[in-house]
Amino acid sequence: MADIESPLIASAAKPGQFVIVCLSSAYSERIPLTIAGSDPKKGTIRLIWQAVGKSTTELGHLEVGDEIENILGPLGKPTHIEKFGTVVCVGGGIGNAPLLPIATGMKKAGNKVISIIGARTKELLILEEDFKAISDELIVVTDDGSYGKKALVTEPLKEVCRRPEKPALAVAIGPAIMMKFCCATTKEFDIPTVVSLNTIMIDGTGMCGGCRVEVGGQTKFVCVDGPEFDGHKVNFDLMMKRMQAYKKQEAQALEEYNKKHKCRIGLDK
Repeated sequence: MADIESPLIASAAKPGQFVIVCLSSAYSERIPLTIAGSDPKKGTIRLIWQAVGKSTTELGHLEVGDEIENILGPLGKPTHIEKFGTVVCVGGGIGNAPLLPIATGMKKAGNKVISIIGARTKELLILEEDFKAISDELIVVTDDGSYGKKALVTEPLKEVCRRPEKPALAVAIGPAIMMKFCCATTKEFDIPTVVSLNTIMIDGTGMCGGCRVEVGGQTKFVCVDGPEFDGHKVNFDLMMKRMQAYKKQEAQALEEYNKKHKCRIGLDK
């Protein structure tokens, strides 16, 4: 997690939008990161990420005062926020970060907010206190039972959907497989569901086509048509297949980066 000084983006950012980060114009890839919060007065935006590849690992090695060469944003369409009634916000893993400003916006609009946040283990759970501060009800789960209730987020989601006063809207953000099954759960109860997609992305302006997904049988581009879509219309299976396209190259890039930055303390004696 880091607060990045970027006054222009901070002054314009809205819940649901994202930035594309490029650490260096020489060899860095461009990675999309959702804005987890912004402070227009300080001129900062908050980015939260998990180190899973070369670029996110490199980003985590930056220190206070370091510079990021290029940040493009805010991109994407903001979340549609109004008073719906009861809104259930479901976050999985790092998806809790982009979910927080949306849940906060829903609360400010006068909605009753039920937040369900989960992670594989207690160590990977983030932003619990932040969600507690803005939620009328907070449910915490972990896959292994190391904290909160041992369950996937779909279990409490189904319980909430079964209540006499079922939610008017659901928002689910997290791994693609998690969003797929959240949507399957809410569809059973006919609850409109919004998901935020994080696909392969390069330019972020709709030109490259790398982020294309199938929504309602039509081709959409996550960067300009999204990142939020009607979850009941997203072809998650096709999306997940496309996200595997560069797994081999991603693993190779991370391996080479780790070799170059391996700690050599004590090895040169």
